[in-house]
Amino acid sequence: MISQTETDAAFDPNADRLREECGVFGIYGHADAAALTALGLHALQHRGQEAAGIVSFDGSRFHSERRLGLVGDAFSEASVIEKLKGPQAIGHVRYSTTGETILRNVQPLFAELHGGGFAVAHNGNLTNGLTLRRNLVRDGAIYQSTSDTEVLLHLVARSRKTRFIERFVDAIRQIEGAYAFVGITNKKLIGARDPLGIRPLVLGELDGCPILTSETCALDIIGAKFIREVENGEIVVISESGIESHKPFPPVAERPCIFEYIYFARPDSIVKGQSIYERRKRMGAQLSLEAPANADVIVPVPDSGVPAALGFSQASGIPFELGIIRNHYVGRTFIEPTQKVRELGVRLKHSANRSVVEGKSIVLVDDSIVRGTTSFKIVKMMREAGAKEVHFRISSPPITHPDYYGIDTPDREKLLAATHTLEEMRQFVGADSLAFLSVDGLYRAMGHERRDPVRPQFTDHCFTGDYPTSLTDVVGESAKQQISLLAEAG
Repeated sequence: MISQTETDAAFDPNADRLREECGVFGIYGHADAAALTALGLHALQHRGQEAAGIVSFDGSRFHSERRLGLVGDAFSEASVIEKLKGPQAIGHVRYSTTGETILRNVQPLFAELHGGGFAVAHNGNLTNGLTLRRNLVRDGAIYQSTSDTEVLLHLVARSRKTRFIERFVDAIRQIEGAYAFVGITNKKLIGARDPLGIRPLVLGELDGCPILTSETCALDIIGAKFIREVENGEIVVISESGIESHKPFPPVAERPCIFEYIYFARPDSIVKGQSIYERRKRMGAQLSLEAPANADVIVPVPDSGVPAALGFSQASGIPFELGIIRNHYVGRTFIEPTQKVRELGVRLKHSANRSVVEGKSIVLVDDSIVRGTTSFKIVKMMREAGAKEVHFRISSPPITHPDYYGIDTPDREKLLAATHTLEEMRQFVGADSLAFLSVDGLYRAMGHERRDPVRPQFTDHCFTGDYPTSLTDVVGESAKQQISLLAEAG
């Protein structure tokens, strides 16, 4: 059981959500390459809000613009886009999972190599990035960032292969973890996806020009056509000669990240031919079968819980209502040095719709519980608005293990489900009842009979502890390594 004092001390509205990874976009051969890249990044803004960058190539020189903040703040002016000349461009939106939020870490990263320039943007996390970094620095490499993405630049630069694509393959064969890379050279647009396909990457086309990006919603915003998903372990090379596919890894069954379906992908995106919106509704419907509640109204925690709450409502027959209204225009005002103002953080983002919840028994639906502190505040808000009963339902299993593949999760001891029983969690959030979707229920919502324990269909380690790759940095010398000696003022 956790006391009120502990709850208040732990409360941080920004820390109690799964933080998005990153988003990548690249286009080859279009006169408006930079402008289209900026639009694509707008559509991927949900994947990272800390920084954005674009690098273009005009046939002789590369042009770079990298800034902290939102895409709209950085790339809304025509004068900025006009500086990014050329028919090839790649872009990146960032939420840092390795490396601080400082300008030197903002991607795409660029290096001048033997044979020409190379810019790269990365979604994911390398689980041996620190180990490789330590070895490269020992051999004389000079690092300019604290991002694990820079490892790829050094590995490509040091490869003894002749052709660039051979050097690129040589580099990615040395890395572990989850990644979707998009890069440009003097002649090529390159995309690469990790052998298990943990991180997403899709191929599209606009006016005959190939596009690589994290989600289909980035194609939709510019009117591009979806061609196919880049396969797990595949390298796509786009040039004047067309599109080449390279598969340098032994074939294995793919294991995409299940959190793309639960949380990260935009609801209007399509992944593996499946509507993210419809899958989230199915999770809610399955949850209503596993954990029914006698209630008057279904209330989603916006925006993450809306599709699942709709599915729960339709399956249970209990009316769906917006009992919580989200303020979409909140900045970081609540990050203040006083505890009193920090406690108001949830109220700045969410406010109770009293007319919906007063005197009612409600089912509150959200997609996950991380630390539990925000859930505690929202349940409290519902009670203060007059809710008679609050039954909390979560449309994913309990998160019991941290992620090392590009999702920012707390250490295990700070994950509520890792250190508390279901009843202790219920008491902590203050609900009348609490239930999570089962692991097999999640897989049923995804169209499978159950989870295959021998060959799991998804990367689901946050729920099961089954990590699909080596975690070299977690257990090796690099786990305690300080990434950089330079602390930037700001």
